[in-house]
Amino acid sequence: MNGDGFGLGYYSLDPELEDGPCVFRAITPAWNNMNLERLAEKTKSNLVFAHVRASTYGVLSETNCHPFTYHSLMFMHNGGISAFGKIKRKLVQHISDEYFIYLQGSTDSECCFALFLDTLDKLGANPAQDNANFGHAIIRKALLQTIDYIREWTREITTEPSLLNFAVTDGHSVVVSRYITSKTEEAASLHFSSGSSFVEYEPGEYRMERLDRGQDVIMVASEPLTFQRGDWIAVPTNSILTIKNQTVLLHPIKDEYYQEDPLYSRSSTFAESKGLMGSVPLAVAPDVDVPPLEREGRSRALPVS
Repeated sequence: MNGDGFGLGYYSLDPELEDGPCVFRAITPAWNNMNLERLAEKTKSNLVFAHVRASTYGVLSETNCHPFTYHSLMFMHNGGISAFGKIKRKLVQHISDEYFIYLQGSTDSECCFALFLDTLDKLGANPAQDNANFGHAIIRKALLQTIDYIREWTREITTEPSLLNFAVTDGHSVVVSRYITSKTEEAASLHFSSGSSFVEYEPGEYRMERLDRGQDVIMVASEPLTFQRGDWIAVPTNSILTIKNQTVLLHPIKDEYYQEDPLYSRSSTFAESKGLMGSVPLAVAPDVDVPPLEREGRSRALPVS
């Protein structure tokens, strides 16, 4: 159970509000916070990050709750850096003073964000610019370089894998990694779902509706949020997912931990031992009284009289 606090970040639809996302974080469990429930009922946004924390490094405090923000950028992490205490000095010495001073908490995740900011800056994109639209290509490049640094530093001192599921956005593009520093183990689970709308078909029960080929709603989650097996697609281990203009792109991360053989079966033992391998909805027998399209969350257009 992820009960060590939570965080919610979103971009306002009001163009008059100042640069950057609005963030609400607390150290109470998300399921027991009435303020979260009240805010969620009255909040609209085209892009939302949400994170429930299970602490692997750092004390219980609001400064350690995700998502982390810097001007228009927002960042989350699911996983952990192996032997982080031994590479932390190298990491903070690598980044510039501006991003070292930014650090407020004590987590490996926030340090990863500072490393990402420093990397983005050194690639020529100033993270401090207002209302920035960096473009998905430069964000993806900076995130991949961030992963490269961590992979190199940890490889020098430990054989235990690091789990690096990162999510970053500038309010326009979203880039998410599913990555582990291992050639035989699965990364922490990651899934996505897309469709025309996300609908409540029974009280408390939701599904993704697909009325056409459009992807008006795209959701990325550590594990499926519904019991509709067909709604969710697993992101392959050691891949990077990009969302831009309602389009989902998947690219493999090709390094020494990449498996060329698509039939190769990785072990989920390590991720499961960390509590980071979510379950997949079980297939259920279709209701014979429901037409095939409706079973999939779609419907036929009715003739207009």
